[in-house]
Amino acid sequence: MNIENQKDDVPRDLKGNAFDLPVDSEHKACKIKIFSFARPHMRAFHLSWMSFFVSFLSTFAAAPMIPVIRNNLNLTKGQLADAGIATVTGTIFCRMSMGFVCDTLGPRYGHAVLLMGTAPAVFCMSLANSAVSFLLCRFFIGFSLATFVATQFWSSVMFNGKIVGTANATTAGWGNLGGGVTQFLMPVIYTGLTRYGPPFQAWRMAFFVPGAAHIVVGVIILFFAQDLPDGQYRECIKAETMAKPNPWKIFFRGISNYRMWCLMLTYGFCFGVELTMNNIIAPYLFDQFDLNLEIAGALASLFGLMNIFARSVGGLCSDVTAAKYGMRGRLWALWIIQTIEGVLCVVLGLLYFTLPGTLVVMIFFSLFVQMAEGASYAVVPYVSKRSLGICAGFIGAGGNAGSVISQAIFFKGAYTTHLGITYMGIMIIAVTLLVIPIYFPMWGGMFCGPKEGVTEADYYLADFTKEEREAGIASSVMKFAKEAASERAAKDREDPEEKVTSPI
Repeated sequence: MNIENQKDDVPRDLKGNAFDLPVDSEHKACKIKIFSFARPHMRAFHLSWMSFFVSFLSTFAAAPMIPVIRNNLNLTKGQLADAGIATVTGTIFCRMSMGFVCDTLGPRYGHAVLLMGTAPAVFCMSLANSAVSFLLCRFFIGFSLATFVATQFWSSVMFNGKIVGTANATTAGWGNLGGGVTQFLMPVIYTGLTRYGPPFQAWRMAFFVPGAAHIVVGVIILFFAQDLPDGQYRECIKAETMAKPNPWKIFFRGISNYRMWCLMLTYGFCFGVELTMNNIIAPYLFDQFDLNLEIAGALASLFGLMNIFARSVGGLCSDVTAAKYGMRGRLWALWIIQTIEGVLCVVLGLLYFTLPGTLVVMIFFSLFVQMAEGASYAVVPYVSKRSLGICAGFIGAGGNAGSVISQAIFFKGAYTTHLGITYMGIMIIAVTLLVIPIYFPMWGGMFCGPKEGVTEADYYLADFTKEEREAGIASSVMKFAKEAASERAAKDREDPEEKVTSPI
C-alpha cells in the first residue's frame, strides 16, 4: 500500500500503515500502551528494554557466583576488582561509538550487532582458567552494555517530548532490571547444574543461558523491528523525509555542547553507582554478614529489582515537573533526586554493623539511584536534536566511566567496603552540583530564567550552517523545535491547551 493513495487524514508511515497509537507531527507516539507489541512504537519500546536487559544479565552474571569462581581460579581481591573494573571499562568507547552508529545507521543495527557480537565472549566464560582470561571475558561482555545508548535513542525518536522522560526511564529501567535478576537467577541456575556436574563445572555451564539470550534477542530485533516511526533509515532517506546524516558534523556539534559534558559527569554518579553496586553488593553481603551464596545473591538482587519501577518514577517526576515548570523543573528534579541518592549512600556505608538496617537503606538508596537515572535521560533528548545519538552515547559512557572511577578509588583495597561506600556518597553529592550550570537560553536553568527573544528554533537550528538550512537538511529539526515548546514553563506557553497537559 502506498501512502500517496490514502484519501483520509489518518497519520501513516511510508508504507501506508496507520499507527496503533496517537502521534504528533513527527509521528512520535503521544501515549505509551504497555501491553501492546504493535509496530513501530511499542515494538521498539519492548525490544529495546529486552536487549538492554539481556546485556545486564550477562555482564553481571559472574558477580553473584564470585565466591565459587574465585576459589576455582584462585583469584585475589585485587584481581576480582580489576575484572569488575574491566567489565564497565570496555563499554565506555562502545557507548561513545554507539551514538555515532545510531545517528548514521539506526538503533536497530546498534542493538543487533552488539548482542550477537558479544555472545561469543559470554560463551567463552566457560573456558576461563586464569585471572587474565576471566578479566578479558568480562571486558568483552561489558561491550554489550552499550545497548543502553541505542535503547535511549530509540525511545527518544519514537515518543513525544511530553512522555519521553517516562518512556526513556521505563525502557532503561526494565533493562537495568537484568542486573537485579542475574543476582538471584545465576545462583539458581548454578545450583541446578550442580546436580549434573561438580561446582567448578556448574558455574561454567551457567553462562550458556545468557549467551543464548544474546543471539535470540539480537535476531528478533534485526528482522522484526524498525528504526523510526516512518520506517527504516534507508527508506526514510530514499523518501527524503530525513537527510542523509553527515557523521563528522554530527559528532562535532555533539562534543561542542557543554551541557552534554555536565550530564556526562553527573550520570557517572547515578548509573555509574548502580554498576558499582552490582559488582560489589553480593560479595559485600556474603563477607560482611556471613551469608551463604544463594541468600547473599537474593538479597543483593533487591538493589537491581527496584528498576522494575524506580527509573520510571524518576522519568515521570521529570515529566510532571516539566508540565508546570518546563525544563527548569526537570533540572531541579534531577538535582534533588541525585543529592538524596548521595546522602543515602553515606548512610548505607555507616550501617555496616546491622544487616536489617543495611537492607532497608539499600532499597531506598537503590530507589533514588534509579530515579536519578530516569531524571537524567528526561533531559538528554533536548540537549541536541541533530547530535542526539552522540549526546546519548557520551552521557551513557559517563555512567561507565563513573563506575570505573568509583571502583578504582574506593573498592580496590585502599578502604574497607563499607568505608568506600560512604566516601562514594560524598562524591555523588559533590558531582551532582554540576546540574546547576546547565542552561538552555530559550528555557532557562535552575536559578536563571530564559533569555528574552530566543526560541527553540534558534537553539536547535544553530547546529546547522546557513547552506544546510537553505538545502532543507534541517526541516525535520523544525518539527522537533515546534514540539519542544512544551519545555517552556506553563505560564510562558502560547498554546492554552499545552498549559493543562500532563503525562499523568
